Amino acid sequence: MTFDELNELDFSNIGEWPVVVKAITVLLLCALITVGWYFFDIEDRYLQLERHKQIEKELRQQFEIKQAKTANLDAYKAQLAEMQESFGAMLRQLPDKTEVAGLLVDVSQTGLVAGLEFELFQPQDEIPREFYAELPIKLRVRGRYHEFGSFVSGLVSLPRIVTLHDFSIHRAGDEKGGPGRQLLILEATAKTYRYLDEEEGS
Repeated sequence: MTFDELNELDFSNIGEWPVVVKAITVLLLCALITVGWYFFDIEDRYLQLERHKQIEKELRQQFEIKQAKTANLDAYKAQLAEMQESFGAMLRQLPDKTEVAGLLVDVSQTGLVAGLEFELFQPQDEIPREFYAELPIKLRVRGRYHEFGSFVSGLVSLPRIVTLHDFSIHRAGDEKGGPGRQLLILEATAKTYRYLDEEEGS
């Protein structure tokens, strides 16, 4: 079949076309329908399949993480119980309102037992936190290195929590203004902590 014969084909009378042209036309139409069907239906389904595969992968990872946690559930429960016990022990180290005065006496007595001379012992206003209050105490004490060590060691040994912050050590001058080569001044903020009861915490 020549190009001229193709130009003479009558589209209003397709039934009279040669068999070869009809077959090629049918094949082209089938190919067009297949391509259209792919782009309008199969491609969307393929993309959905890829999305579902990604979701399946993420869910599998989550499942593996949760399975590992479940497998270690008894260990986590034991760890939680241990943490609660430890937390309770720490809470018991925080004095209540009535014990704070005695704790302040303990801090000052610890310094005196260590051989320090207090120049300043000034409790500051309480600073409320989430479930406890900080009670800062400005300190300035005179003594020697080993006495400072004994003082800090004594604070650590107290049954209540006391921490030292912002401390500095420098040489002390004697009363006459001359250099006191052996005596030092320790300036610091000691912080003790008090448990807030439910009424105070709310």
